[in-house]
Amino acid sequence: MQNIHYLSSHYNPAFRGQLFPYLKPFIKSSRFTDLERVEMYQVSETEVEYVTNIKAADICILTMSWNYYVEHNLVDKAKQYILEANAKGKQVWTWMSGDFGVDLKLEADYLVFRNSGHKSQLSEQHIGMPVFIGDPLQKFYKTSQLSLPDYDSKPIVGFCGQANSSLKQVLKEHLIRLHHLMRFKIGKTKNPPQPIQSTSLLRAQLLDRLEASKVVTTNFIRREKYRAGVTRHKDKHQTTQEFYDNIKDSHYVLCVRGGGNFSVRFYETLAMGRIPVFINTDSLLPLENKINWKEHCVWVDFKDRGKVSEKVKFFHEAHTQESLYSLMQANRKLWENQLRIGNFFKTIT
Repeated sequence: MQNIHYLSSHYNPAFRGQLFPYLKPFIKSSRFTDLERVEMYQVSETEVEYVTNIKAADICILTMSWNYYVEHNLVDKAKQYILEANAKGKQVWTWMSGDFGVDLKLEADYLVFRNSGHKSQLSEQHIGMPVFIGDPLQKFYKTSQLSLPDYDSKPIVGFCGQANSSLKQVLKEHLIRLHHLMRFKIGKTKNPPQPIQSTSLLRAQLLDRLEASKVVTTNFIRREKYRAGVTRHKDKHQTTQEFYDNIKDSHYVLCVRGGGNFSVRFYETLAMGRIPVFINTDSLLPLENKINWKEHCVWVDFKDRGKVSEKVKFFHEAHTQESLYSLMQANRKLWENQLRIGNFFKTIT
């Protein structure tokens, strides 16, 4: 049983998306059953008790994301809670949402869970957190059983998504980054700036290199816009089914950062029981002290991105058909057991 303390007075239901993820399973309507909770979040109400006395807590949680407190001029309330908990000997769990973090200036005992960020620029207080997604096997294939692709001695690399090398798109992304940099410099935003680059161009260049190679088979669907421009009912749209079918029909899937320095596709690939080709852009990954990520993916440092085809070939040739299938099954289990909301936070504790 975990004793958890948080301030319900901080919760704003109009911004539920900014609620600390481990609180979401329990701040639900009265009609939400514990069976549904376990199914959706992998945690039962019998495993957690919410306490009103900080001293009785095993875990203290800042209710909303740092982004929320900054955007609503409530940072002082967040800091007050952290310092009060620290005064009673308790560390506080906090999180940053979205593509970018915010600039924190607080010396205290707290952790910052986050998907994005540049690892070399962050202190040890910042902890990698998975992007939490629903189970694509159940949602799109009505099964919990992993199907394995046909084996081939030549690796099949998949990708379905935005990869646009047009000058218009590159200029657009550069201007967005430059605009954000200027706003940061004049104090109009507390979101740290990102490198001036086009991630659509980066993806396109990597896909071009893989397609030009004779040592891999490519399975690519290029989109000019994010999610092919679909903005409503995304999960029900044909392009989403095509996205997951593309992963299913591949051995490996190219996973590159987007607007923020992280890849949702990385977790979608693991959930589908496939092997990410992970382009490391100074990324912050979850459970780095417990998971040897280089065993679960083709690891390509950014400086070596020109050798992506050779890296995939070398990785593939190091595996037999049996060991490759075992790795795919292990990646699915890794996602199920350690990268879903309830299981992840239970692993942390």
